[in-house]
Parts: sequence; structure tokens; C-alpha cells
Amino acid sequence: MLWALPAHADELRPGYLEFTEKTQGAWTLVWKAPMRGGLTPQTQPILPNNCVCKGQPSKAVSGIALVTTTAVACQGDVSGKLIGLSNFEASQTDVLVRVAPLGRPVQALRLTPAEPKVEIKAKPDRWQVARTYFITGVEHILFGYDHLLFVVSLVLLLSGFWTIAKAVTAFTVAHSITLIGTTLGFLGLPQRPVESVIALSILFLAVEIVKRKPDEPRLSERIPWVVAFGFGLLHGFGFAGALNEIGLPESDVPTALLTFNLGVEAGQMVIVALSLAVLELLRRYSAVMVSPVLRFSAYAIGTISAFWFIERTFA
Repeated sequence: MLWALPAHADELRPGYLEFTEKTQGAWTLVWKAPMRGGLTPQTQPILPNNCVCKGQPSKAVSGIALVTTTAVACQGDVSGKLIGLSNFEASQTDVLVRVAPLGRPVQALRLTPAEPKVEIKAKPDRWQVARTYFITGVEHILFGYDHLLFVVSLVLLLSGFWTIAKAVTAFTVAHSITLIGTTLGFLGLPQRPVESVIALSILFLAVEIVKRKPDEPRLSERIPWVVAFGFGLLHGFGFAGALNEIGLPESDVPTALLTFNLGVEAGQMVIVALSLAVLELLRRYSAVMVSPVLRFSAYAIGTISAFWFIERTFA
């Protein structure tokens, strides 16, 4: 329970900084700061040195982020100039930066605590958007603890490489469907109930692990790909909610969406590979410990997911 307290769904909530030129020399700066992730009120955008703010910024709350919109005037070209954030070094999150000069290609950049400023390029790398959103997708699955625990639970529950591969593939296909459909506006569910049911899906697998018997296959063992596909549809809505919080570059939605999804899958494969490796090492060097470790892991996962369900439903 103590470990579960700081861990929330889709923990990775990058900030989003958008710098768009509306007319020649007139820009709009939108700073979307997540309320979680270690950002403080002192974490503020750093403009190129030939730009100044005009008038008072407007502020609004969108989901779990504070959105600040500011009019900016720039003298000359911003190419070769730096854009970034102040007081960002202690943050626990990354920030995506979208720079859209008038009549020129959009740039997708990335700020990290180690690199709080980046240079606006005169000619952006054509793979810039793809690289940025791929890395974001990988980090999202690795630090989105509920999705991570669901994949780990599948590995702990099932036996045999191909059985696990089929279940994980079904989960992948399902959450890809709802991720793409929701992001493009074809599907939609309220985010709060979705996250509650995602917690229940993890709890369900934890119970299946605890109650598993070699001679009496349970539902999730008889048709694991069906169970994984059904829950994968729900997890896709969770991925879509996180991607909506991050934001998408309007002119590069297909590229950003595809590479974010590929990043999620790459991160997911890393989780599966590591989980299988740990189990194989345990079986090889201490086979008698496999059953106690699986049971302990199932109870730990079940306790955490039960806490998440209560928190998301009643908090």
C-alpha cells in the first residue's frame, strides 16, 4: 500500500510548450504544465532572445494541466535561437516543444531536466517528430505503472512463449484500435471511469494468478488472447487520454500517432523480455522459489491495483 501511494495511472505526463507564428513577427506561446511531475510555479518558458511577451497571459485549467497562453512579438527570425524552461532541473517529467514558424515546417523538440533549452533549427530534421514521439511512447509504457503491471501480470499468469506472445499481441492490437480511434475522434469514453476499470483489469489478473491450479485452467488461461484483447481496448482509452494531455502537432498527427504507438510497443516488449528473463533465471537457479515469488508478486500487484481502483473511483 505504501508503494502504491505515489503511483498513479499514466504517471508520465509531459508538459507541452507550443510556439506558433500567427502573422509575420506575431507569435502565440501556449504553456501546458501538468499538475504532477515536479514542475513548480517558477518553471516558466524561456523565449528566444529576440522575442518579448505582449500584454497579460491568460490562464485556464485543462484536465490535470494548467494552460497559459501569451502573445509574443519577435524581431526577425527565431532560427538558431534557444527556447526552453527556467527552474526545470528538479522536474520529474519531460516537456515536448512544438515550434511552428509561418510558412515553414513544424519542429518537434524535447526538453529534459538535463537539457532545459533547445535550439530552433532553420531546417528541422525530417525525423524530428517521429523520434520525439517514439521516445515519449517508450517512456509512457515504462512509467505508466498500471499498463506496466498489466503486461507483467500476463507474463506471470501464462506459460509458454507462444501463449504469452499471442496474448500480448492481442493486447497490442486492441489498445492500438482504441488509441487511434479516440485520438482521431471516432471513439471516446470518460477518462475517470476508464482508469478505474483499468485498475480492475489488473486486479482480475492478480486474482487469476493466485487461484491458478495446474489441473483446472481458468478463463484467462483457456482463452488468454480474448481476455487480453478485451482489456486492451480499455487500456487504449488510457493511452489516448495520456496522449491528449501531451498534445499532438497538428500538421504531423499521423507520424506522431504512429511513432507514439510504436514506442509504446517497444517499451512493452522490453517489459515482456525482462519479466521472462527474471522468471527463467529463477527457474534455473532456484526452482523451489518460483511458486512463492509468483504468489507474493500477485498479492502485491492485487493490493496496488485495488488501491488504485478505490482512489480513482472515490477520490
